[in-house]
Amino acid sequence: MQLHEQPDSEIVRQIQSGDAAAFDELMRRYKRPVVNFVFRMVGDAQDADDVAQDVFVRVYQNLDTYRPETKFSTWLFALARNAAIDRIRWRSRHRTESIESASEIVASSGTAEEVNTREIGDQIAAAIAKLPEDQKTAIVLSEYHGMSYAEIAGVMRCSEKSVESRLYRAKQTLRAALQHLLE
Repeated sequence: MQLHEQPDSEIVRQIQSGDAAAFDELMRRYKRPVVNFVFRMVGDAQDADDVAQDVFVRVYQNLDTYRPETKFSTWLFALARNAAIDRIRWRSRHRTESIESASEIVASSGTAEEVNTREIGDQIAAAIAKLPEDQKTAIVLSEYHGMSYAEIAGVMRCSEKSVESRLYRAKQTLRAALQHLLE
């Protein structure tokens, strides 16, 4: 069976046995989803790339703590969540002024509809960024990564009922913050 056809648990077993190609396959599978998740948590593309690299270093260093009975992606996103929260906390203690903000970069070639869609996306992203960490994590994993309540509960180390509650509160907050878009 080709490496790309094997389940995550088998890839992890091969990495633990010293197979570097297996780690490359794991990164190929999960790099983009991890970067996307972290970006939605930290709100900065450069930080998202840096944190994602740190996540994969942590994965490699802590692979011996992974339990095969747990879904690998749940374990991975828990590491990514912790790394993103660490970065957010670090940034709050080390404030810097950005030379140019992502919202200030406007593509010169784009229809009015594309610009409007981008602006709406920016407003949604800004509203999500203002959510408390637990609600932000739950909404990003649910809406952007399609995870089930059970998977989100595994990442956040809480009950499924807690996930349901956090998602409800996040959606209520977002609905209120984005009411002008719904009208």
